Amino acid sequence: MSLTREDAARVKLVGFDVDGVLTEGGIFLGVAGDARVEFKRYDIQDGLGVHLLKSAGVRVAIITGRESESVRLRAAELGIDDCVQDREARKLPAFLRLLERHGIAPADAAFVGDDLPDLGILRMVGLPVAVGNAVDEVRNDCKIVLTRDGGHGAVREFVELLLRARGEWTDAVEGYVKERSRPQPAIVR
Repeated sequence: MSLTREDAARVKLVGFDVDGVLTEGGIFLGVAGDARVEFKRYDIQDGLGVHLLKSAGVRVAIITGRESESVRLRAAELGIDDCVQDREARKLPAFLRLLERHGIAPADAAFVGDDLPDLGILRMVGLPVAVGNAVDEVRNDCKIVLTRDGGHGAVREFVELLLRARGEWTDAVEGYVKERSRPQPAIVR
C-alpha cells in the first residue's frame, strides 16, 4: 500500500461514501412519534482526519446512496459543503457533476468506498481507495486497500497516508495543535 508523492499531490478532492466508510455500515431505524428516525455511528478520529484534510487545502465531498438526516448533520458538523444523498444510489453522475462544478478532473480526485454502488466512481478517479472491510470487487479495483474498516478509523488512516505522502502531515497536525492551544478571550459578565 504505497502512495507516491506525485499521486498524492494530484489529489484536489476526496470523496467519501457513508455507510461502510464513514460508518461501520449498520443502520438503526426506528419511530419516534410519527417520525421515522435513523441513527448512524461515526468515528471521532475520522472526523478529525477530515478536518486535517480540509486544513491542507483538499476539498472533501460525501456521496451516498441513501438519504439521512444523520448524514446532513455530520456533513454540516464537519463543514463539508459537497454532500450528495441519492436514494437511487446513482453516485457516478452526481460525482461527475460535482467535479465539473469545481473544475476538477477525475484524475485529480480520490474516492474511498466499500461496496458495489461505489465501483462506478472508483473506476474513474485517479486514486481509488477501499476500506479494510470492502467487498472483493471493490478491493480488486483500488490502488490502495486500507487496513482499517469503515467506521473504525479507515478515513483517518487514508488522510494520514495521503498527507504523509504529500509531506503535509506534520504541518497539518502542528497547525491543529496550535489552533486548539490559543487562549480564548475572557468572557466578561
